[in-house]
Amino acid sequence: MTLRFIGTTSEDGNCPTLYEVVETGDIVVQGDQLTNPEDLAQLRNVGPHETSVVIPRALLTRFAPKE
Repeated sequence: MTLRFIGTTSEDGNCPTLYEVVETGDIVVQGDQLTNPEDLAQLRNVGPHETSVVIPRALLTRFAPKE
């Protein structure tokens, strides 16, 4: 898998960040992991191999592909 950096709204170079998988066009999201049990309980159908991250709306509206 080859990742292409798309953008970040982080001031100090940490997360959140968006990447594109060059081979497929899929998007990889880097962000703070959601860990609060009450918040996690609201998610649906989370597989054992999946995790959830918090992404600011501004990051998605600024950098997410429009196509």
